[in-house]
Amino acid sequence: MNIELFIQRAEALHKQLADLYQTASVLPWIPPDLLPQAFKELYSNSKMVQLAAEQLYQHNAELLQTRSLLEAERLHYYDLFEFAPDAYFVTNVEGIIQEANLAAVQLLNVSKQMLIGQSMLNFICIEERENFRLELNRILYSDSNKEILLCIQADRDKVFDASLTVTVVRNQSGKPTGLRWLLRHMTQNESNNLAAINHDEFLCQNRPIHTYSKGEDIPLNPLGIFYVRQGLVKLNTFCETGEEILLGLATPTMVFGSSMTSLAIYQATTLTDVELISIHLNELSLNSTLSHILCPKINQRLKQTESLLFLSGKRKLEDRLNYFLQFLKQEVGELVPDGYRLNIRLTHEDIASACGTTRVTITRLIGKLQQQGLISFDSKKHIIIRD
Repeated sequence: MNIELFIQRAEALHKQLADLYQTASVLPWIPPDLLPQAFKELYSNSKMVQLAAEQLYQHNAELLQTRSLLEAERLHYYDLFEFAPDAYFVTNVEGIIQEANLAAVQLLNVSKQMLIGQSMLNFICIEERENFRLELNRILYSDSNKEILLCIQADRDKVFDASLTVTVVRNQSGKPTGLRWLLRHMTQNESNNLAAINHDEFLCQNRPIHTYSKGEDIPLNPLGIFYVRQGLVKLNTFCETGEEILLGLATPTMVFGSSMTSLAIYQATTLTDVELISIHLNELSLNSTLSHILCPKINQRLKQTESLLFLSGKRKLEDRLNYFLQFLKQEVGELVPDGYRLNIRLTHEDIASACGTTRVTITRLIGKLQQQGLISFDSKKHIIIRD
């Protein structure tokens, strides 16, 4: 309702009542003792309406002033958000973009309309997405800001290193309701400094080096991961029948740990003498440089697992064996004059468990490959895969 119009009508009503009183006082059929009392009450009520209207007008003026102040404050913070020098995003807990500022639009070279509704994951280089998903799950259970160093792919021609700081927004009960993201394009100097870090030296700082001899089982800490400084480690589990299933090979500079799997049974056995560096999971959330170093290594382990999963999907046993040998060539192969020499000696039982068959069958197939000249053995019984 228009407050000023209401006040004008209240004042007009008050005047009309006064005029009516003057007119009614001269009419002979109205009892003289009733008229003053009736008009006195009407006049009093009209004064109350007029007073209420004036108070309402004052309150409305105060509300308008407050609204004006709030709008100015809103515009102030909107400007801080919109024109901040770094890219800023507001997303839900799944990382779907709800708001983005001007710097974000310019950095990713995408219009604001196209950004809204997209997942932050779409702008992360494909090889780092799986690690990012893992980090995002950890962030939701953390009370502190988290900085992640990763590779951003804005479009096909624009790829750059970036620092991504994430903060979780929670409701009164502590449940995550959204995420706030600050994305900063790292300078070439910063990227070069990270690339120049000697990983072994950095990871060895203030951390003990664990040594194990060939054939030992490695005790696994569910709150930590191991970085392989030297040597080879076989990762496996066991099926219901007790047969061993190969899950991966942790080679130098790779990481492994029971925290990286959901399997109830997860075993690590040394294939050679090894040196390992133990890293607590809490360090990953506190040290962005450590995260930058280890995330690609975790990704390497995930890719290796996917390769072994693909192996199990091949129907023909001969195809599974050939694929597994190519997998070993890539992971532990060393170029020699005759081809690629595998740096580890896996037993026929090990190869059989990886290929899902029996040791006797693998012995027969390996003999067949040797007769065909596709593989050979050196003096120490290491397999050489011929080109």
